[in-house]
Amino acid sequence: MEKNSDSDFAEMISKLNTSSIQVHIFHWQVKGQGSYAAHQAFGSYYEAIPGLIDGLVESYQGKYSILKGYKKYDIEDYKDTKTTINYLKDLYGKVEDLRDCCKDSYIQNQIDNVDQLIYSTLYLIKELS
Repeated sequence: MEKNSDSDFAEMISKLNTSSIQVHIFHWQVKGQGSYAAHQAFGSYYEAIPGLIDGLVESYQGKYSILKGYKKYDIEDYKDTKTTINYLKDLYGKVEDLRDCCKDSYIQNQIDNVDQLIYSTLYLIKELS
């Protein structure tokens, strides 16, 4: 069986789980010019990310073992579009930093789907709101 890093994978999943709540808060609090487009983009993100996370964890646990060691992260109020863009870029960076914790191609493909969701959300916020 391949070597994996449960702690790095748990950290990535914890960050993604928190992003679901965080982006939902952004969805509720967004205001100002372009807020409807951002509201819709945030809604699409928080509706899609739980299923992607669930698939990742179940694939990982199917091959390795029950994942433990989840972390919690603080939730912040919506400030402005720039802050939310930075949040999503930072999230992408964290996912990329931690994705080497598991070398299985099918899990890497699932992580690619998460990356796609993050960047499609960024596009909608940056270009359409």
